[in-house]
Amino acid sequence: MQKRSRYRYIFITFSVILLLTAYTTGCSRQDSKNNNDKYHGDTVNLIYYTIGEPDKDLKLVNDKINEIMARKIGVTITYIKVGWQEYEDRLNTLISAGSPFDIAFAPNYATTAMRGAWLKLDDYLLSLGKDLYDTIDPTFWQGVRMNDGGIYGVPTNKELAVRDHWMYPASIVKKYNIDITKYNTLESLEPLLRMIQQNEPSYIPMELDRDSQNFFALYGYEYILNHKVPLMVKSLDPNSKVVNIFETKEARQILDTMRRYYKEGFINKDAALREPGGLKRGDQVFWKSSGGGPLSDTNWSKDRGYKVVSNPVTPSVVTTESVRGGIMAINANTKHPVESIKFLNLLNTDPEIRNLFNYGIEGLHYTLDEHGQANPIPGKDSQGNPIPDAPASYAGVQYTQGNWFILKTIGGDNPEPLDKWDQFRKYNAEAIKSTILGFTPDLSKLTAQTDNIEMIWKKYYPSLMTGTVDVDTILPKFNEELKLAGIEEVRKEIQKQLDEKRSSKR
Repeated sequence: MQKRSRYRYIFITFSVILLLTAYTTGCSRQDSKNNNDKYHGDTVNLIYYTIGEPDKDLKLVNDKINEIMARKIGVTITYIKVGWQEYEDRLNTLISAGSPFDIAFAPNYATTAMRGAWLKLDDYLLSLGKDLYDTIDPTFWQGVRMNDGGIYGVPTNKELAVRDHWMYPASIVKKYNIDITKYNTLESLEPLLRMIQQNEPSYIPMELDRDSQNFFALYGYEYILNHKVPLMVKSLDPNSKVVNIFETKEARQILDTMRRYYKEGFINKDAALREPGGLKRGDQVFWKSSGGGPLSDTNWSKDRGYKVVSNPVTPSVVTTESVRGGIMAINANTKHPVESIKFLNLLNTDPEIRNLFNYGIEGLHYTLDEHGQANPIPGKDSQGNPIPDAPASYAGVQYTQGNWFILKTIGGDNPEPLDKWDQFRKYNAEAIKSTILGFTPDLSKLTAQTDNIEMIWKKYYPSLMTGTVDVDTILPKFNEELKLAGIEEVRKEIQKQLDEKRSSKR
């Protein structure tokens, strides 16, 4: 018995040694993958859709991304960009038809999540995606949780509060010594717009497009669903009621002001028809509104082709809309959930990959200066000569593709400050959370009504919000047709669910 026990002891000891050896070997292999950027195993390809005009050099950048990711995590992607005006319809078609894809930018995150389009990520974020989860501000995760408590998409780690900024050409501001911080209401702009109309006839005094801007945020309102269903609450009022914004006195004041400005010739005549983003580079515009965070002037200046300065006019409030503005989601039907998480984890934690997605290939699409800042290389003409101020032959859509805080800052003639991301962290720390942050009403039984409301919105909103039509005539028609479409039924259901949510927190 002693001899048999001794053999059993030796066998067990030897087995433990083998297990420990296998474990430590596995750890070593994992470490070598992280430290030496070497992956051993089969490579999996993912299909990735995102928004943006397809770049001339998209294939070159895709190949470079794949070369690096295959080495680091054994994953490659088919990188597909779909134009700004087509993307949402294309994505909806992909989802409805069950077409194969793995990852996509999700502009209507809540709606598509409730349709079951996206993979629930909670378990993955506690394991394989823990680095990804830890690197993103917790407030973003709070804002993307759905009613079941689940997370179905990865938010872009950026500014928490997206404030409306009114921007102006720096040269005109300097020429007339304008203090832009004094102009925080639509009505206050009138003398400025009139001066520009009279003294600077080559400039459009005020540029708008058919989607216009959320002027209602000037009064503290935020949308509950999206701007095509015009139901809003006041962000910082814990008892605010859900309202059809077009039945409020604030909306009437805004519409009357925009109508007056349109009749005065301040607003571009094609505003109700102009596509969002229809402003061409170099077009001379005095006033334009855009949403952004701190230090946005540099990017806007590059987009416009001349230096602009801006003034934030809305409060620094974190809304559900602002935290859901740049979500990447995994198809619920993907055959590669693990590899998709690996990709999103790398994109949000690896500076080499993140900067490649944003700026392209170093030496071809940008150079680095002595401060480590990125300087985009302008496009070239048919003879290979650089075109001054022309966009590069590749550019990522920054807000749609992951963690900003590992991006290189931009250099050049108007460089960003080297402490840009520290300024962003300070900005985020000071932002105030909306009282309804993360609230997502379940309107699955009212989809016919919300669809009809959006159709009515498309019919009236562009012309009303740009001042193109008579308010006294069109606003009553708009509100009447919204009622016929079921907006009051939707409003009551949202109010009921909001009251229940508020009661559960007390």
